[in-house]
Amino acid sequence: MRTPRPVIALAAFAIALTTAACDPLSVEPASPGSGADVPAVADVASAEEARKQLAALAVGEWATMSGYSRDRFDHWSSQGDGCDTRDVVLQRDGTGVVVGDSCRITAGSWFSPYDGATHSDPRDVDIDHMVPLANAWRTGAKDWTDEQREQFANDLERPQLRAVTAAVNRSKGDQDPSQWRPPRQEFWCTYAQEWIAVKAFWQLRVTVDEKDALEEMLETCP
Repeated sequence: MRTPRPVIALAAFAIALTTAACDPLSVEPASPGSGADVPAVADVASAEEARKQLAALAVGEWATMSGYSRDRFDHWSSQGDGCDTRDVVLQRDGTGVVVGDSCRITAGSWFSPYDGATHSDPRDVDIDHMVPLANAWRTGAKDWTDEQREQFANDLERPQLRAVTAAVNRSKGDQDPSQWRPPRQEFWCTYAQEWIAVKAFWQLRVTVDEKDALEEMLETCP
């Protein structure tokens, strides 16, 4: 298996939040006052390319959960200047974000594309792993090293991390698109594109039901 580059805080990059054309609501970039530099997120493939990526993914059954623990996916990693991965995502995904000493985020606004809600208190926001850690474990990450799992859990370059409404994130849990989809259907296209992009880069397999659900969600793309 290819070992992806370690997650690092990349300096001097423009902030680019991936928002596909199928979602009419846009999210403005953050305006961090200080803290770690915010890396850009790689663009996801078009719906047509996402279908090709999905077709190329290995299809198989879930592996056992034996040995699984969230601690096997160390997060949130330090990103420099007192910031960890959560802090960086809050800066990237928010608007008017104010960062104080030790990267303490004191103010801002966060739009949750999963449900269309906007929050002004970072405590109402969770950082969602697009592909949940337990799902990754059961579709390939069980055989990774702990270092690879840490890289996955803190991946700021792929669309793996999003600031979303905490309650919605917790309703998702470890479920895949055959079990859970964002309540805001306008985001289904983007959600499927991002899920596929993460699985394709990290060479994780999909189940038959998961693949069918992703194909159905891609049908909502323009």
